[in-house]
Amino acid sequence: MITPELLHKIAHLARLEVRPEEEAGMVNSLNDVLTWMEQLNEVDTTGVEPLTHISLETNVLRDDVVANQLPREQALTNAPQQDGQFFEVPKVLE
Repeated sequence: MITPELLHKIAHLARLEVRPEEEAGMVNSLNDVLTWMEQLNEVDTTGVEPLTHISLETNVLRDDVVANQLPREQALTNAPQQDGQFFEVPKVLE
């Protein structure tokens, strides 16, 4: 059972601010959720496989194959800064 003290502890851990006028409603709502969870725990789930995915479909990914490589010189042609071998970019980390 959720008490106002437990609500404040949960709110503190979640970094939430609970206004006094919201407190009673939140306590009731959380207690309703816990009651619902207790009802779900009473359901016999013997023989029911856990559901890990909502659908039986799987991703179909293409093979990672190197093709149509761009020559280095051509890739560096439009680079704002380059040293002939690599792109030069401003330093990001100190």
